[in-house]
Amino acid sequence: MKRRLVYGGGSASGLFVIDAESGKPVCARAAKTPRILASNTKLFTTSTALSRFGPEYRIATKLLTDGKLDAAGILHGSLYLQGGGDPALGVPSFYDRYVGLGTDLLLLASQLRADGVQSVTGRLYADDSVFDRLRGVADSGYATSPYIGPLSGLSFDSGYLGSISQGFASEPATLAAEKLDAALRSAGIGIRAGVARAVTPAGTSALASVRSPTMSQLVEATDVNSNNFFAEMLAKLLGAHFGGAGTTAAGTAVVERFARSEGSGIHAVDGSGLTRGNRASPAQVVNLLRAMRGSAVGDEFVQDLALAGHEGTVADRMHGTAAYGRCRTKTGTLTAVSALSGYCFNRDGRIMIFSILMNSVRDLTLAHDEQDQIAGLVASY
Repeated sequence: MKRRLVYGGGSASGLFVIDAESGKPVCARAAKTPRILASNTKLFTTSTALSRFGPEYRIATKLLTDGKLDAAGILHGSLYLQGGGDPALGVPSFYDRYVGLGTDLLLLASQLRADGVQSVTGRLYADDSVFDRLRGVADSGYATSPYIGPLSGLSFDSGYLGSISQGFASEPATLAAEKLDAALRSAGIGIRAGVARAVTPAGTSALASVRSPTMSQLVEATDVNSNNFFAEMLAKLLGAHFGGAGTTAAGTAVVERFARSEGSGIHAVDGSGLTRGNRASPAQVVNLLRAMRGSAVGDEFVQDLALAGHEGTVADRMHGTAAYGRCRTKTGTLTAVSALSGYCFNRDGRIMIFSILMNSVRDLTLAHDEQDQIAGLVASY
């Protein structure tokens, strides 16, 4: 294993493999040296989200009012579309094609119609205040990143204007409100023209809501396909609920605390791994994975990782090795960085946990091949 590691990843690489039951190390090289994690950072983000929120948690997007509904179906007041930080919010025509799961924003219009609302005297406001208004992370100078899309407490269609080919929206919350405004009119509900952005005032009452897929489903979508947008939204969501602010900094601080509580550790700069400052050692990755397997959400966390040779970023990898169909993994790729970590379930019933972190990589194809061969050795140990 060590020879393959050096051959594929150069000298700035580390490896750690343990028996999951006993914790006994099987193979190690520079196992305690921190490396750039790339998307292996998502293991820390998603494990924290799954543990802190629970696998069945759903993120609510609410439609509220500061007015009253009369007997004629006229709502005297305005509407507030309050974002909850749901990364999957959008419309089926987008998320069914590009993401695979989502939350249908437009159901709010049909709920309002079913409740007897015929018209609204005020206008529709978009409330994205659950998060700050920084659109990106450190990798893009906190502006919108071409690899993520604009982050928002009231996101819509992963930040796109309508399809991936149309590019990103400059104001995701306003776009979400505009789409709902059009849906209200299509449902026959009259409303004052124009949408605006505002914080929902105190004393409002809820009229309708839509809820995201479960946290376990969001984590699976994040890890299997290495969805950067979902990962960064989950990081801010952690900050909003457990860190005192809906910011990347607050969210990564929550992630760091969780990792330490599990006998691991990370220097986290963002939630996805796009920033090169995200670092941990192979031993810290393995310690996290072992702690998660033994936790109350262990089964969900393991199953939410990509199955080698079958899913996501490893769908075309590890064919012809013992790892095929037997390892649940997370990949990571940046310029000159490649990572593969996860669990292998061997034919004799033994469970192995491993982390391969390669830095200073010159040939990513070679690095992937060597990682796949190492995973095969782990799976046949």
